[in-house]
Amino acid sequence: MSKEVEFKNRDRFIELGLTISALRKMKGWSQEKLADKANISRSHLSSIEAPNIVRPFSLEVLYNIADALEIRPGDLLNTNFPGKENKN
Repeated sequence: MSKEVEFKNRDRFIELGLTISALRKMKGWSQEKLADKANISRSHLSSIEAPNIVRPFSLEVLYNIADALEIRPGDLLNTNFPGKENKN
């Protein structure tokens, strides 16, 4: 998998990372706890959540994070928070 992210997808990865971060915080979990539940490293999760880093990741990681957060993967992609515009 290429580490390069097409420009049109950069915002999508950033929004997804921010969504994961918000849901994690709503549960009162540390990055360490979510990373452990999702079977990924804390540093990998940190780079996914960081708004200034575009970190592509696999569907397997997305599924693991969704399972850990007890949310369907599709819902994770479609979660809207106040202030988050729907760009569809």
